[in-house]
Amino acid sequence: MFAFVRRTALLACLALPLGGCFTTTLNHGQVISPDALSEIQVGSSREQVELLLGSPSTTSNLNGEAYYYISQKTETTAFLAPDVVDQRVVAVYFDQDGFVRDIANFGMEDGRVVDYLNRKTRTGGADYGFLTQILRGAQNPTLGL
Repeated sequence: MFAFVRRTALLACLALPLGGCFTTTLNHGQVISPDALSEIQVGSSREQVELLLGSPSTTSNLNGEAYYYISQKTETTAFLAPDVVDQRVVAVYFDQDGFVRDIANFGMEDGRVVDYLNRKTRTGGADYGFLTQILRGAQNPTLGL
């Protein structure tokens, strides 16, 4: 009887840490369904695009107007930092008259992961401490030191 209780207590203690190990999947941004995207055709108006896809995540006015719909799927296991599993950018390009001239669908395989939720711009100097920056600057011959 004592061995049974001891074995059960041991199994309960071993299983306890595993109880908190779960994976959470979250979608951020605007997830555009393939059905909604297939309804957008070249020649559609800006209003039709907004009606089918909603307001864009961001816009651009370079070389004509463009709407960008950005979504990101992350997975978090227990207390670890989230990992980006998938990222999609749907770009809808308009001509000068406000009609769709092209549609693009970019994924993680088309480029690097963009951290658009962080709202910080990384700079090269942020990677090093103050003393390291000074020592690297002294070793850099382009500074004329």
